[in-house]
Amino acid sequence: MDINALNIDESAKLNATAWLNGEYDEATKQAIRDMAENNPSELNESFYRHLEFGTGGLRGIMGVGTNRMNKYTVAMATQGLANYVKKINAGESELRAAVSHDSRNHSREFAEITAKVLASNGYKVYLFDGMRPTPELSFAVRHFHCHTGVMVTASHNPKEYNGYKAYWSDGCQLTAPHDEAVIDEVLKIKSVGDVKMKGGEENITIIGEEVDQVYLRRVEANSLNPEIIKKHHDVKIVYTPLHGTGITLIPRMLKQLGFTNVNIVEAQAVPDGNFPTTPSPNPEEKAAMKMAVDLAKDIDADIVFASDPDADRVGVAVKRPDGEWMLLNGNQTMSVLFYYIVKQWQEKQMLTGNEFMVKTIVTSELPADIATRAGIKIYDVLTGFKFIGAKILELEGVEQFIAGGEESYGYMIGDFVRDKDAVAACSMIAEIAAWAVEQGKTFFDVLVDIYKQYGFYKEGLVSVVRKGKSGAEEIQQMMRDYRSNPPAEIDGEKVVCIKDYKLHESKDLVTGKVTPIDLPTSNVLQFFTDKGNKVTVRPSGTEPKIKFYFGVKGELCCKGSFDKTNEALDQKIESIKHSMNLV
Repeated sequence: MDINALNIDESAKLNATAWLNGEYDEATKQAIRDMAENNPSELNESFYRHLEFGTGGLRGIMGVGTNRMNKYTVAMATQGLANYVKKINAGESELRAAVSHDSRNHSREFAEITAKVLASNGYKVYLFDGMRPTPELSFAVRHFHCHTGVMVTASHNPKEYNGYKAYWSDGCQLTAPHDEAVIDEVLKIKSVGDVKMKGGEENITIIGEEVDQVYLRRVEANSLNPEIIKKHHDVKIVYTPLHGTGITLIPRMLKQLGFTNVNIVEAQAVPDGNFPTTPSPNPEEKAAMKMAVDLAKDIDADIVFASDPDADRVGVAVKRPDGEWMLLNGNQTMSVLFYYIVKQWQEKQMLTGNEFMVKTIVTSELPADIATRAGIKIYDVLTGFKFIGAKILELEGVEQFIAGGEESYGYMIGDFVRDKDAVAACSMIAEIAAWAVEQGKTFFDVLVDIYKQYGFYKEGLVSVVRKGKSGAEEIQQMMRDYRSNPPAEIDGEKVVCIKDYKLHESKDLVTGKVTPIDLPTSNVLQFFTDKGNKVTVRPSGTEPKIKFYFGVKGELCCKGSFDKTNEALDQKIESIKHSMNLV
């Protein structure tokens, strides 16, 4: 089959031909021939571009091709990363890197290839002896004073995917200009023949238990009420790792803290990249949490939590007064974490006036309200946890970081890790459950207390998909239209403030005052109404969609009014969607 005769992108033809003629194994070449013969559209998808680093690093479907996750794209990406880090650190006598992986299919293979390429390039490589949570990789980068790090994972994506998160020396995922600069270096790698793969085996050091111990001690130090844990050690916890890396450290951490009644969903405790018990290993989804909630019902548990495959994100379920279980969204879990941590810092007189917390711009304003009322600075950053890490680095030695988070179920407590940390979050959530018992309350009651004190905040999301080139153009036109002709009202409420993260300005429509926004450029718009409600418009950086985030607020008088108030806020969000023609 002549690939050049196929009706596919020219870039796909060039890339596939290069692989057929290059130093690739015969099985790979045969797979290319088979796609050309039987599935040209798949060949096109597999080769029309090179995988790029986005907010989550390198991520894609596993398979043959430049646009797929495989041993060659991993090796070439690593060579580009190695070249860039070496260029930036010219003159360093020893370059160091840490490498880890999750439970996905081929993750160990990709991690070993990554380590081998780095070692062949002269790096001293610290390779974990088996799968570990993403936050421990972030920790290891800083612990070993590494210049870079790699975590092989596709987070909570379906089983067909794998990925590659690259980290900088601060333990944070790559941010500008490093992210784009690494891609530039990767694109210079024209074939696998440009990758150094031989020699350097002596540069690889296998690490494991010794790092686990140091990391877990740091997580343990986050505890604000060890005496309450000791008193209520038997609080009934249900935990599922969803076949992922959380099983390596989270049960162990809970035991180390003193919890004695941790019930693991055994069917999901075995690491398995096929995720056989759930359609998607995403703790945001009800189906992923079902087995844990079912177990909680059976044993009348106090709290349920689940970590995603690389154990950086946490899903939580709580028991309502009627005995039914309710899944918390990321904003709710983050708000409870902020509330508890702030309250304890206040009661223990730990606040000096120099502390700060961080959230992303699409996250609820409730965590900001909690921090601000306590006199704690709150910073907004762009979507993506790497920007929280960047803010911590910017203020290091100047202000003290307490906690941070985002609506997509990621939280960070303390600054010894510079990424989302499910190990630390699960530990603190368990502590809050014990603290609630001490108060004669449930976790749900704590959420109600927050809503009564600060207002009932509710969020919603609509994703508008527009596929193909024309779809991408339509999305860009929608953003241009919102900028040139912004809404004066949203659902009958006057728009009083517009934040434009592309133009770096916040405009008060009442006074006309324009305030600069000191954040990296991002094509995001936010509209704030005179009733305290918020709409954020953000095109996705990785998918053919534009996202609309809604944040509304009401008053909650008492626990008995929870359902009624919740329903009214849901109706408010629906009304806003209608007013913006999104339904």
